[in-house]
Amino acid sequence: MSNLELGSLPVNERYFDDSSSNFHTVCDSALKDSENFWANMAKELSWFSEWTETLDWKPPFAKWFAGGKINASFNCLDRYMDSEQKDKVAYIWEGENGDKRSLTYAQLFDEVNHFASALLNLGIKKGDKIAFYMPMVPEFPVAILAATRIGATFSVVFSGFSASSLADRINDSQAKLVITSDGGFRRGKILKLKEIVDEALTKTSTVENVIVLNRANIEINMIENRDVWWEDAIKDTSGFVEPEQLDSDHPLYILYTSGTTGKPKGVLHGTGGYLTYTKYTCKEKFNLNENSIMLTASDAGWINGHTYALYGPLMLGATSILIEDPISLINKKILNKILYELHTTILYLPVTLIRVLRSLYGDISFKKTKLKTIGSMGEALAPEVGKWFANFFNLKNHSIINTYFQTETCGVISSPLFTENIKQSPHGSVGKPDKNLGLIIENTKELAKTSLYQKKINEIKITKPWPGCMKNILNGNLMSVFSEQLLIELSLKN
Repeated sequence: MSNLELGSLPVNERYFDDSSSNFHTVCDSALKDSENFWANMAKELSWFSEWTETLDWKPPFAKWFAGGKINASFNCLDRYMDSEQKDKVAYIWEGENGDKRSLTYAQLFDEVNHFASALLNLGIKKGDKIAFYMPMVPEFPVAILAATRIGATFSVVFSGFSASSLADRINDSQAKLVITSDGGFRRGKILKLKEIVDEALTKTSTVENVIVLNRANIEINMIENRDVWWEDAIKDTSGFVEPEQLDSDHPLYILYTSGTTGKPKGVLHGTGGYLTYTKYTCKEKFNLNENSIMLTASDAGWINGHTYALYGPLMLGATSILIEDPISLINKKILNKILYELHTTILYLPVTLIRVLRSLYGDISFKKTKLKTIGSMGEALAPEVGKWFANFFNLKNHSIINTYFQTETCGVISSPLFTENIKQSPHGSVGKPDKNLGLIIENTKELAKTSLYQKKINEIKITKPWPGCMKNILNGNLMSVFSEQLLIELSLKN
C-alpha cells in the first residue's frame, strides 16, 4: 500500500488507557469463555424459544444464538404489560416548536399495535423493507417498533439528506413503503419532508405506499392510491397484533454509512445479537436501569439514535427523552428544563454540540442536578473540552463516558465505565479496551514507517466476533469489507 493510499484512509484519534500490566492476560481469560459470557447476557432477554448454538462462526460471517426465536417489539413492550412498569413513562418528547408529549409503556404498546395492524392492512409482511424519512417525533419509535413487531426490516434515512440520497437508499433496499411527515421543525424552519419524498420517488420503482404524519400542518400533495395520512391508516385497526417469532439472525434494520468514501453501504444488523449487545452496553457503560431518565441527542438516522434513544432504554424499562432538534439544547432555558424539570440522569451528547456549548457558556456551570452520567459521541473528545464538559454539568470528578463506536459495531466498543473517576480514566480517554470483545491495541512499526502522520501509529484489533457486529452489507460482500485495511491513529496515554 502506497503512502498516498495510507494518507487517504480515514483517521480517527482516540486515547486509550492500556497501562495495566496484566490487562491482556485478563482479555485472554475472558475470551476463552466469551461464548458462555454472551449466552448469559442473551438470557436476560425474552425468547420464544432458546437457541441451540450460541455462535456459528465461519469467518467473516457470525450467526449468534442460532435456533432461537425472538422479537424486538416484544422485548421492549410486551414483557411489561402484566406489571406496574406499564404505567411508567417510556418517552418524553420535546418538539422544536415548543410542542410536548409523553407516552407510558402501556400507551406506547397500544399505539405500536394499532400501527402494526395498519402496516398489515397495507400488505406489509415479514421480510418487507420500510424506509423512514421522519423528524424525531413520538410516532417515529411507534412506527419502528410496529415494523419489528411484524418482522419487516426498516431503514432510517436522516431527514436532512437530499432527495437523491433518499432515492439511492430506497433503491438499494428495495423498500416497499415509505413513512414520512408533511414537514419537520429544525432551527426555527420547517423542512418540507413530503416534498423531498415525492422528488425521491420519481427516481424509484419499488415503493407502493407512503404513510404521512401531519407534523407541521403544511399544505402538501397527496397522490391518490399511493399516499395515506397516518390517522387514516390507523382507523379501524386492531389493538393487538401477535408479535412474529423471528429467527435470532432475522434482519432487524439496515443503516447506511455516510458515503464519504464512496457509495453508501447498507449495514445490516440482526435481531438477537443486536438486542443482546445493546442491552449489555447500556448497563455496562452507562449504568442504564429502570430508574434512569436518558437523553441521547442523536437523530434515529445514526446508530446511536437506534441503540441508545430507542432500543436500549426500552429494554431496561427506563425513560427516554426525545429531542426533535438536538441543537436546541444550546438554549439555556431548554437545558434547565431537561435538567431541573425532567430530572435527566444520563446525558449523551455529540462532541460537536459540546464544543458549541463551550463557546457559548464559557466558565458558567450548573448547580447540582440529578445527572449521574454524561457521555460524548461522534468524534474524538479533546481533553480540555472534556474537562469543560464535566465542569459545566458539575461532575468535575466524574469520568466522561467518551464512546468509540461505528455503524458496523451496533454500539459502544470502548469507553470508560460509569464507575470510574478522572484519575482512573482521564478526560479524552475512551477507557481500557473491552475484555469481552477481545479488543486489543497493537503497535505497528511497519505502518509507522510509511505513515504520512508523525504520531505513534497503532491498530485496534477485535480478535473475536461479538453479538453486535454487523451481519453483512446489503447487496454487497462482507468479505470485501474485511479485506480492506482500516487504520486508526491513536495517541496513547502511555
